[in-house]
Amino acid sequence: MAETKKENWFVRTWGRIRRYFRELRSELKKVVWPTFPQVMKNTGIVAACVVFVGAFIWVFDFVAQVGIDALIGLFH
Repeated sequence: MAETKKENWFVRTWGRIRRYFRELRSELKKVVWPTFPQVMKNTGIVAACVVFVGAFIWVFDFVAQVGIDALIGLFH
């Protein structure tokens, strides 16, 4: 029975790292990158959504605070 010798841990690890970066490079070549106008449009949409949700939370917090103050004033 011939016994096969296992490769050194460093050799195996270096091979895996090289293969990872080779596959990464191959996948990045397949990516369709957005154009600058698309990036600006998407950034504007995200900023508008952040402002809208922030305003909604601010209004809800204000209404909740007024309600809690009214309840505390009612029972105080």
